[in-house]
Amino acid sequence: MKIHFIAIGGSAMHNLAIALHKKNYLVTGSDDEIFEPSKSRLKKYGLLPKKILWDEKKITKNLDAVILGMHARLDNPELKKANELNIKIYSYPEYLFEQTKNKTRVVIGGSHGKTTITSMIIQNCNLRRR
Repeated sequence: MKIHFIAIGGSAMHNLAIALHKKNYLVTGSDDEIFEPSKSRLKKYGLLPKKILWDEKKITKNLDAVILGMHARLDNPELKKANELNIKIYSYPEYLFEQTKNKTRVVIGGSHGKTTITSMIIQNCNLRRR
């Protein structure tokens, strides 16, 4: 799968890009600004764009999908190009849904302890896989 992220520098977006990269997806992305820790994490995985700007040349017919970040505007040149080429465009939540719709999903909410409970669930899942 070849996926392009419009606004790859977001806190959730860059983590999804890295996760897909680790699954051997071909990941590209762009953004108009990228801050730490996203910047160094994307760089570590070879996903940091060479230039921080929108570049419609990154949008080609061989993309399987585009994932659109929240701060990309409707006049974004990459978004316009993806629409012209009829490439499937997902928001971050839509893409997560598509990837997990046939899996068991767990939602953790509340004021305190979400990270702790999440790590306990992940640890339990990892132990079961062994």
